[in-house]
Amino acid sequence: MSFKQVHQQYNWDEVQNSILQKNSSDVERALQSAAPTLEDFKALISPAAEPYLEQMAQKSHQLTLKRFGKTMQMYIPLYLSNECANGCIYCGFNCKNKINRVTLSKEEILQEAAIIKEMGFEHVLLVTGEHPKACGIDYISEVVDLLRDSFANISVEIAPMDVPDYERMQQKGLNTVYIYQETYNKARYPIYHPKGKKSDFNYRLETPDRLGEAEIHRIGVGCLLGLEDWRTDTFFTALHLNYLEQKYWKTKYSISFPRLRPHAGSFEPNSIVNDKQLVQLICAYRIFNQELEISLSTRENPVFRNNMVKLGVTSMSAGSKTEPGGYANPDKELKQFEVSDSRSSAEVSQMIIAQGYEAVWKDWDACFTV
Repeated sequence: MSFKQVHQQYNWDEVQNSILQKNSSDVERALQSAAPTLEDFKALISPAAEPYLEQMAQKSHQLTLKRFGKTMQMYIPLYLSNECANGCIYCGFNCKNKINRVTLSKEEILQEAAIIKEMGFEHVLLVTGEHPKACGIDYISEVVDLLRDSFANISVEIAPMDVPDYERMQQKGLNTVYIYQETYNKARYPIYHPKGKKSDFNYRLETPDRLGEAEIHRIGVGCLLGLEDWRTDTFFTALHLNYLEQKYWKTKYSISFPRLRPHAGSFEPNSIVNDKQLVQLICAYRIFNQELEISLSTRENPVFRNNMVKLGVTSMSAGSKTEPGGYANPDKELKQFEVSDSRSSAEVSQMIIAQGYEAVWKDWDACFTV
């Protein structure tokens, strides 16, 4: 059984109503549980849990310390291309947006990599639009080949691929693949994805299954906060994670909580997630899953990120540029979205250290891979 079959067993409206009907007793039971269930998770993300936010924060802090210690992994995105064949209405890379299109050459990639290395990073996240010709499997494979001796950890956020493609890149040294469903609301998914291969809801939904079959070391999932009801979408994300961990138990998992940011285009969020709700969500995930790596990008503002160091987050980006070639030659017209936290990697690292935590630039080496 793939996650497609699991997803079909749940009705969006019924899940949403179930979350809204949770009460204080449900929340207290979830907080006291040694092994929280999906029903407990519903309670923790429900409106009924809002008065318990301080208790949730304290428990999230304790659980994170127990599993991860006082550490924060540091990573940085390297945008390779903004060319895209999709028409996602919320994205700056939308193929209909009138922006300059760029795909970096090998020389430009090495120039970006050199700057990133000078900033101290060992974890690099390669990001592209979804264009099969400009930045497909052959291009990505060449880039991983080009950079694998320069970085301890290479991750990608690219177009979904088939199992043989993922196996090919894993053999070249790829560590992690991030794939976001954007929204698990199948009925409304086509509204946001009217054009391109990304319009195939089921193919995208089953991508983590293909990653698991390819034995990718770590899989990152998530939904885009701002498209649909955040509580319902993040429940389906938790359902997806629960399924993946049981079926592909050798794999590590990560989750991100991207909120919509200003970008090229006119789309406005349908569902606003405020700071307090995002704290509730992050704490709920930590209480639900103690092993999960939780990432927070520069989409969020400095004050919010500062406050989340101790509340469940285990990985942060810093000094990010969201346009191809942005580290060597910044160009606002090429950006996917506006960064909110523009502090340098050194400034973010100092902030983490000031809170008694260690900024981890490299947490493993390829020589330890069996």
